[in-house]
Amino acid sequence: MAQLASLATIIGAGASIYGSVRAAQDQDRMRKAQNAAIAAQNAERARQLRIQRDAEARARQEALARTVAAVRARLAAGGVRPDEGSAAALTAGLRRDAETDISEQAALFESRIAQGRRSLLNPDGTLTAFLRSGPSFATIARNLLV
Repeated sequence: MAQLASLATIIGAGASIYGSVRAAQDQDRMRKAQNAAIAAQNAERARQLRIQRDAEARARQEALARTVAAVRARLAAGGVRPDEGSAAALTAGLRRDAETDISEQAALFESRIAQGRRSLLNPDGTLTAFLRSGPSFATIARNLLV
């Protein structure tokens, strides 16, 4: 009878371990599905950020063109040639400032893309089944020793 009890304990523990492994496999499938959904969301977020960056770049280019045109018109109205001397330095400075702004915005954009979205999911769930089966192994060992 004692042998049957030990055998029943081993079978019960085996079933428990099998259930734990199946649960871990289900959890792994769910984790993969969640990771795929997160990846899709991150891709969409990156696309939206690119669209926003392009729109902001166009707006900055248009603002720069309007500013340069206005400065050139004022200088020309004042009798100064806008392509020579300090007028040329002024428009070159405006362009340089705009290029600096564009490079800063590009660096910010790249950092926002690189940051992505943080996930609270465990990257590797393979140890989970083993850890959950620990009590089953302990039960087997205890029952075999009794």
